[in-house]
Amino acid sequence: MLENSNATANLAVKDLAKARTFYEGTLGLKQVDEMGGELVVYKSGDTVINVYHSQFAGTNKATAVTWMVGDEIEPIVKSLKSKGVAFEHYEMPGLSLNGDIHVGDGMKIAWFKDPDGNILSLVG
Repeated sequence: MLENSNATANLAVKDLAKARTFYEGTLGLKQVDEMGGELVVYKSGDTVINVYHSQFAGTNKATAVTWMVGDEIEPIVKSLKSKGVAFEHYEMPGLSLNGDIHVGDGMKIAWFKDPDGNILSLVG
């Protein structure tokens, strides 16, 4: 039923101006739409990410968005770190930590948070 439909990530934030600084300035996403000062839509690859104001921002304790970056994971992590992004380190079965990148089972993954605590990840 939905296998041919695109999906959109939705990220709740408390301060839309602060979120803009992070998503545009730090992550380099381009705004493609805005709705009533309460929602900003960003282009990311062939998809979009909705960043919207909500009183429930920061309550999700699981990964909210994952970018599939392939072999670019190391330079992207380095670039984000140079912009002040702090990476999360988790105890994950089958994965070991190599710097800020978890490695194992043919996969590389790095987790970080936006200013509201939304958990974001890069997978290589």
